[in-house]
Amino acid sequence: MFPTMEDAYDVNEGMSTERAYEAEPVPSLSETITLRSILMSVTLGVILSVVAMKISLNSGFLPSLSIPAGLLGFFMSRASIRVLDYLEVPHLPFTRQENTVIQTCVVACTSIAFSGGFGTFLLAMGKKSAGGDIQDDINVEEPNIFRMVTFLFLVSFAGIFIIMPFRKVMIIRHQLTFPSGTATAHLINSFNTPQGANQAKMQVSMLFKSFGGSMAWSIFQWFFSGGTVCGFKVFPTFGLEAYKRGFFFDFSMTNVGIGMICPYMISISMLVGSVISWGIMWPYIETKEGSWYPTSLGSGSLSGIKGYKVFIGMSMILADGFFNFLCIMFQTSDAMSKRRQQPMQGNGSAQPFQCMNGACDLDQNKTVKSFDDRRRAQVFLRDQILNSVMIGSYILLAAISTIVIPHLYPQLRYYHVALTYLAAPVFSFCNAYGYGITDMNLSSTYAKMAMLVFGSWVGLKGGGVVAGLVACGIMMCTLCNGGDVMQDLKTGYLTLTSPRAILISEVIGTALGCIINPSIFWVFYKVYKTATIGDIPEVPYARVYRGMAMLSVGQGGLPRHSMLLAKVFFVLALVMCVLREVANRRQWRMRHYIPSTVAMAVAFFVPPDMPIGMCIGSLALRLWERTDPGKEQLLSPAVASGLICGDGLGSLVSSLLTLTKAAPPICIMFLSRGDNVKLDEFLAKLPAT
Repeated sequence: MFPTMEDAYDVNEGMSTERAYEAEPVPSLSETITLRSILMSVTLGVILSVVAMKISLNSGFLPSLSIPAGLLGFFMSRASIRVLDYLEVPHLPFTRQENTVIQTCVVACTSIAFSGGFGTFLLAMGKKSAGGDIQDDINVEEPNIFRMVTFLFLVSFAGIFIIMPFRKVMIIRHQLTFPSGTATAHLINSFNTPQGANQAKMQVSMLFKSFGGSMAWSIFQWFFSGGTVCGFKVFPTFGLEAYKRGFFFDFSMTNVGIGMICPYMISISMLVGSVISWGIMWPYIETKEGSWYPTSLGSGSLSGIKGYKVFIGMSMILADGFFNFLCIMFQTSDAMSKRRQQPMQGNGSAQPFQCMNGACDLDQNKTVKSFDDRRRAQVFLRDQILNSVMIGSYILLAAISTIVIPHLYPQLRYYHVALTYLAAPVFSFCNAYGYGITDMNLSSTYAKMAMLVFGSWVGLKGGGVVAGLVACGIMMCTLCNGGDVMQDLKTGYLTLTSPRAILISEVIGTALGCIINPSIFWVFYKVYKTATIGDIPEVPYARVYRGMAMLSVGQGGLPRHSMLLAKVFFVLALVMCVLREVANRRQWRMRHYIPSTVAMAVAFFVPPDMPIGMCIGSLALRLWERTDPGKEQLLSPAVASGLICGDGLGSLVSSLLTLTKAAPPICIMFLSRGDNVKLDEFLAKLPAT
C-alpha cells in the first residue's frame, strides 16, 4: 500500500515526509539487506562500473551516479517482485530502506573507478605516462591486476571505518547538508509514492530506450573502424584543417551524455579552454620547435611540447584546488565556531525523542524538533556501532598496509605508509565536513599534497615518483571513500535506514568494487595498451599526476619558458577563482559567465573533440528545455545516463571482439580531394586481381 500526500500532512507541523510512512514499521536489518538487494547491487555494480571506468579514463573525473543507481535499483527490484508475484513465490515487500541499501552498495562499488586511480595515479606510474623522460626502472611501475586488487583491498576500507565515529557529530549535532546525499534521499522517498512510482517508470523507460540506441550505435560504428584512422570517430565535422587540431565531433554518446549531466558552464569552459590551448597556444609553441625544445624528442616526452601541456594545465588545477581548499577551510572553521557557540538542541541525548507525536509544548528557551527530525534521529541513534571497533579496525588495516604496501611498491618505506595513515583521520574529518557544507570532495587535493611531500622526501634516486604516487593513492582512497560514506549516511538518515545497514552496504560495495573495477580496467588496458591508453588523449589526468610527481622530486630537463608560462597561468587561474567567488557573493550578473578554472585546465589535456561532444549534449538539453521544460527536467537525467551506459557497454563489447581477434570488416576514411586523386592514381597502377 503506497502512502499518499494527504497522509504526509500534520496540522501542527505542515508537510511531513515521515507522517506518510508513520504506519509502516521500520524494517529490521535482515529485511533491509536481503538476497534480492545483494543480487541487484552486483548486477548494477558491474553495469555502472563500466560506465564509471569509461568516464574516468576519458575525462579524469566522475559525476555522481547515485541517482541512476537509486532509479535502476527501484525499477529492477519492482520488476523482480512482479515476476515473483506472477510465479506465486513469497517474498518480502520492497521498501525505501532496501532501495537505499542498493544505491549505497552500487555507489560504493562504482566510486572506486575514480578513487582507485585507474585514470590517475596507477597509470601515471607506467612507462607511457613517463614518456621516456625517466630511464631507470625504480620510477616506473607498470599496472598489474594482482597488485591493483591487493592495493585496493588494503586502502579502500580504511576510510569507511575511520569516518564512522564522526557520524553523530556531522549528521545529528551539526546537521550538515550533504546536498547530493539529501537529493538522493528525496528521490528515493518519492519513488515509494504512487506519483513517484509512475515518474520512475517513465524515467526508466526513457533510460532503456536511450541505452539501447546508444549501445547499438556504438557497436554499429565498430564495423566501419577497420584501421587506425577509420570510422565515424574521425569524421572531419568542421573541415580537415580543424580536424588536424582535434576540432571535430567524434560521435561519442558518452561525451554527449556527460554534456547533458554537467552544468552548461562546464561544457562551455572546456570549449573555451580547447580554443585557447589547442587552437592558439599549441600551434604557436610548435613553431618554436628547435628553439624552445629539441626537435628529436618523441611526442610523449615532457621535455617537448607535452611539458607545456602538462605543467600549464597542472598549474591551473593546483590554483583552483588551493583556492577552494582555503575557502572550504575558512567556511568549515567559521561553521564549527558558530556551532560551538550555539547550545545543543534538547537536554540530553534521549530527551528529544520522548514525545514522538509532536505534542510537546514549545518553550522560548528550547527548540523542539519536528516529527521528521525526531523520527529520523531515533532510528539513526538506535544502532549501537561501537566506535572502539571502528577505530580498532582502522588501526588493524593501517598496520597490515604498513607491512604489505612496501612489498607491493618498494619505493615507499613502511614508516612512510605509517605516517600517511597517521595523518589520514585528520584530513578525512576535514574533507567530510567540507563535503557536507559545500558538496565538494577535495580528497584529490589532499592526495596531491601527500604526493608532493613524500615524493620530495624519497627523492628521484630512491624512486620518489612512484613513492609520491602511491602515497597519493593511499590518501585519495581513504578520504574519498570516507566522504562518500558520510554522504550515504545522510541519505540513510533521511530514509530511515540504519547506520549499521549503511555500513554493511558500504563494505559489500567496496569489496565488489575492489574486484569488479580492476577487472574492467584490465580488459580496457589489454585491448588498448598498444594504442593510446595511458597517453593524454585517452587518460588526461595520468599525465597530470606524473608531472606533479616529477615536480616533487625536482626532475629537470623541462622545455624553455614552460615554468614561466605555468606561473603565469597559475596567477591567472587564481585571479579567476577570486573573481568568481566575489561575483557569487555579491550577486553580480557576470557570475554566470565566468568560466570554470578546472574545466578549462582539463581541456588543455584532452583533445577538443570531447568538449565539442559535451557542448552538443548541452545544446540538445537547452533546446529540449526551451520546447518542453517539464519533461526535460524529469527525463533528461535518464536520457543522459542511458547514453553513457549504452556507449560504455558498447565499447566493452567492441573490446571483447578485439580480444577474440575479430577485425572490423570495413574501413571508412576521410581524405582531401587532392589526396583522393593521388590515391586513385596509385590504385589504378596496381595489377588487377
